[in-house]
Amino acid sequence: MADSSTQSLTMDAAPADIMATIADFPAYPDWTGAVKQVEITEPGSDGRARRVKFGLDAGMIKDTYELEYTWAADGLSVSWDLVSGQMQKSQHGSYVLAPQGGRTEVTYTLSVQLTVPLIGVLRRKAERTIMDTALKELRKRVEQA
Repeated sequence: MADSSTQSLTMDAAPADIMATIADFPAYPDWTGAVKQVEITEPGSDGRARRVKFGLDAGMIKDTYELEYTWAADGLSVSWDLVSGQMQKSQHGSYVLAPQGGRTEVTYTLSVQLTVPLIGVLRRKAERTIMDTALKELRKRVEQA
């Protein structure tokens, strides 16, 4: 697996509210800029999705891919791995939530390998852009709720 990138952002919301937003995959097209289609392909035994298929359209980058999720029992983290994709060879990511007295620090870690080779510096820059956008969209969604 390639090196990963990590970014954190503090949100004015409880961990349970943030995790509920992360787990609400059918709503992603309503609040994320790039995710256009979502299909839960395998529900989990805990009521949260185990596998999810995404249709992504971020301008020049379009992809359809499926991720498998692992939800922590304590409700403070979730991780995922690529099952299949058109443009990606691998993807591993996670959100880790740390309560901070009424606020929550959300740490997003992501590693992506594309089917087309990409220089490490460019790949990490793309990962940072994806994470920055995702964290800001997530914060906007949970703080408006």
